[in-house]
Amino acid sequence: MQEWKGSFFRDDAKPGQFLSQYASVFNSVEGNTTFYSVPDPETIQKWGEQTPKGFKFCFKFPRYITHEKRMHNAKGDVLDFVRLFEPIREKVGPFMIQLPDSFSPNELYRLEEVLSVLPKSFRYSVEVRHRDFFDHGKHERNLVSLLKSYDVDRVIFDTRKLHSVKSQESSILEAQKKKPKVPVRFDNTASRPILRYVGTNDIINNEPYLKEWAIIVAEWIDDGLHPYIFIHAPNKADQPKLCRHFHKLLSNLIDVPELPAWPSEKQNKQLGLF
Repeated sequence: MQEWKGSFFRDDAKPGQFLSQYASVFNSVEGNTTFYSVPDPETIQKWGEQTPKGFKFCFKFPRYITHEKRMHNAKGDVLDFVRLFEPIREKVGPFMIQLPDSFSPNELYRLEEVLSVLPKSFRYSVEVRHRDFFDHGKHERNLVSLLKSYDVDRVIFDTRKLHSVKSQESSILEAQKKKPKVPVRFDNTASRPILRYVGTNDIINNEPYLKEWAIIVAEWIDDGLHPYIFIHAPNKADQPKLCRHFHKLLSNLIDVPELPAWPSEKQNKQLGLF
């Protein structure tokens, strides 16, 4: 989030202030740090203290569970991880179980073994990347049926715009290498659908896709669902403006709370008083 200093965060923001300034505007965040390392209880407690009531973290399961152990004999590891967040349970949104692109339908039983022991006090979501889970056939039906039976959401990953654009921009080329190119699904399997959208760095090129998603998200909300929307840009500094634009598109369709001013905008306003 260092890239947001001066444009979203205050100019003088320290890393330890990033979360609280972020949470003064947005009401949820992807917890990517837990994918790489498991936080200690003190850090988790601090995260809870730095965020307001109603804020939600969507923490990712650690990669040693999803990618190294591939969910095999992982029941104990999963329970140990999830229970770490009991002290801030009211601030935990759906945990995100991101499976590698090599995790195939033949291993679906391993996912079910884990889902069967997860505490009902939390919510969960699953992101698949293996192409066979997008076959509109037996494998996809089995996945959807499994998720619905455990009231688990399927994470929707939309990289259509990212992979369709031809650009020499380094941030876009890097994102195209790293981000998966998987088909998009627009349906949900539980009550908290999660959209992870990765587009380009400018508003104009993202507009058709964000408009499409605004319509779908508005329908979800009208249907009583509680979606989580995460908008990304290859150049991280451009992400806040895309989020704000999506919020504007959504607010044209449905009543949603107004987004507060960025911390940097509040700072500039204060400076303008003197």
